[in-house]
Amino acid sequence: MGIKLESLGWGTYFADAMQDLNHEGWSPARVVREGRDLYHVVGTEGELLAALSGRLRHQAKVRADLPAVGDWVLIQPPAAGGPALIRHLLPRRTALERRSPGSLTQTQVVAANMDVVFVVGALDGGRNFNLRRFERYLALVRESGAAAVLLLNKCDVCDEVEARVEEAKTVTGEVPVLPISALTGAGLTALKMYFKKGRTVALIGPSGVGKSALVNALSGEDDTKEVGAVRETDRRGRHTTTYREILPLPGGALILDSPGLREIQIWGDGESLSDVFPDLEELAAHCRFRDCRHESEPGCAVQEAIRSGTLEERRLDHYRQLAAELDALAVRQNRRSQILEKRALRSVHQDFEARTKAKRRGLSSG
Repeated sequence: MGIKLESLGWGTYFADAMQDLNHEGWSPARVVREGRDLYHVVGTEGELLAALSGRLRHQAKVRADLPAVGDWVLIQPPAAGGPALIRHLLPRRTALERRSPGSLTQTQVVAANMDVVFVVGALDGGRNFNLRRFERYLALVRESGAAAVLLLNKCDVCDEVEARVEEAKTVTGEVPVLPISALTGAGLTALKMYFKKGRTVALIGPSGVGKSALVNALSGEDDTKEVGAVRETDRRGRHTTTYREILPLPGGALILDSPGLREIQIWGDGESLSDVFPDLEELAAHCRFRDCRHESEPGCAVQEAIRSGTLEERRLDHYRQLAAELDALAVRQNRRSQILEKRALRSVHQDFEARTKAKRRGLSSG
């Protein structure tokens, strides 16, 4: 008996997208792991290795046009012992994106088509409990379209769990904050509501917070994922997960694990900041001037909240930092689109000249 696509997260969204395509001989499959040259995909016939078709690779203008872990694709069955061919990438329902590390102004799809994203921090001290980092991660999740949950792992080694949870809630808004321990199992029963059959839950967070240990605890296996050590000096861990992959859980849900993100380059149009900083948006609405920059203007409700101690100045500073990053990103994107447009026009012009010369040669020889 074959695998049911619904157990892999298939639904009407993808079925509707497939209807208008000429897909004779192609079948849907989900990307569960991405390799250097080949993808691991799972469809009705089980897991296969698949390569990009030349046409799909050629049509991809940017990196985000290529499949990522979690994507649904249409594949052509393998022939003569070779890999299957990925012929088409179906539209994404949700996508966790960041700006590609380095100087390139391109989006990198970290995970696709997830229902919930667990942002994982830790309560073992050091850099694993960082409010500014939580804000940045939550902005990415908000932009993705998926629901967000903040998990504070390693509660078994913290003497002030409730205080840390309340502190985290000052930056999460309506996002649930759940203390857990992957080691002892504390708090894991509260996660069951998110793991429904066919749903995909993604884990993101820096190295050392215990994502691999959490995958092991949720799967009921001791050795599903290698668990790395954490440095005693700053509680930073090794990247024990070196690739993104989707794993099935006993109850029928799917979990998408990813390596610790070394760079959390924000990506989006800025709307996510309103969701991550609702307190600032509400305060700004009470400022005397609509164009208030929240610096030294009279009647600034934001500065008044800082003076009264109801708002941390660091939170305002981080909001400004993220907003500045998005503004700079918009400028780079506009510059890049202009460059790509010029290249496209140059290509059209060169093609026209080549065809004109060929036509002239044909007339002269005749």
